[in-house]
Amino acid sequence: MVGQQCDRADGRSMHRGMATKPASLKALLLGLLILAALGLYFNRGYFTPVLPGPSANAAVLGQLHVPPGFRIELYADDVPGARSLALSPAGTLFVGTRGAGRVYALQDRNGDFRIDRKVVLASGLNMPNGVAFRGGDLYVAEVSRILRFADIEQHLDDPPRPQVVSADYPDETHHGWKFIAFGPDGRLYVPVGAPCNVCKPERDIYASITRLEVHSGRREIVAHGVRNTVGFDWNPKTGELWFTDNGRDWLGDNRPPDELNRLHRAGQHFGFPYCHGKNLVDPDFGQGRDCASFTPPMVELGPHVAALGMRFYTGEQFPARYRGGIFIAEHGSWNRSVPIGYRVMFVPLQGDEPGSPQVFASGWLRDGVASGRPVDVLVMPDGSLLVSDDKGGRIYRIVYQGGHSAR
Repeated sequence: MVGQQCDRADGRSMHRGMATKPASLKALLLGLLILAALGLYFNRGYFTPVLPGPSANAAVLGQLHVPPGFRIELYADDVPGARSLALSPAGTLFVGTRGAGRVYALQDRNGDFRIDRKVVLASGLNMPNGVAFRGGDLYVAEVSRILRFADIEQHLDDPPRPQVVSADYPDETHHGWKFIAFGPDGRLYVPVGAPCNVCKPERDIYASITRLEVHSGRREIVAHGVRNTVGFDWNPKTGELWFTDNGRDWLGDNRPPDELNRLHRAGQHFGFPYCHGKNLVDPDFGQGRDCASFTPPMVELGPHVAALGMRFYTGEQFPARYRGGIFIAEHGSWNRSVPIGYRVMFVPLQGDEPGSPQVFASGWLRDGVASGRPVDVLVMPDGSLLVSDDKGGRIYRIVYQGGHSAR
């Protein structure tokens, strides 16, 4: 209250001063320079001034594009920082965030495919990006801890204090936010990003993917040389883990590529920091290294597109060509002179062999300005596809309606 009183007093004093002294030309020019700088910042795609409310939602939806026969619609808005998604068997959608520090529970209670109840389960957490649901419990990944909210759907109105499953992960925030998911083996898979743009980490746990026994806390590393994965899924036919990985920065606009990888067996090394993509030797750390000695990516994705969430399409709503393929959310570049990404890609599979990536949903980036940044994708029980957008605080639903073009 004291601070508020001082602010009011200062405001009155400033108002009197402004009434007797007109704005100078110097101040006006300074203001114009600031606005110009902000304009450049907006155009890089980091921030876009979008008015809240239905008009903004309609404007964003109106510029999005999906293939003929599909429709994209709003599933939820006013979910600030919406990132990783996890669905319970009862239909509650759990949403993690990064900078917002919150975890949400969203429900569609009347079955109209639009969220009508939002609950903030937790706030003030340290980058709670990752969420996973298993056996009635919600698991949340902070930077250094894995938390469990027991029997969460029975306590949405009064969430319990979380139990600490593990507090044994590094606390560096550089690439410290985590995507988590339970594998077919019942263990929780937890990545640990490199604590740098590019470096040779001192500890093996950095630039890795781990798996954790949530009841005993026992942990092991299953993949090395993974700079920063923020999305993975298991092939429903083979049970193998596939994951995205973000390439390093400051090697120019067009290298290195982001990656889509497959883990054949525990212990494989995917190249970081020595090699990037299939054969790009790192100029700082790759001298004397043979890229053929590391596991190459299955697919080289676009450079700096920030490929994050990925899921195998296990539904039956979409046409046959999509079934068994992979959808990937590209958050969008910041380390390019011309931004790319800001879209959802599709990678078809023939057996275990991936085809070329194809643009599936786009329009969040127009004329170098981003209205949204896709983070995660999730296949719903009816076969529709959800897409989270942390920039716009929205979750979209893509459905197939067949027979005619949709926007």
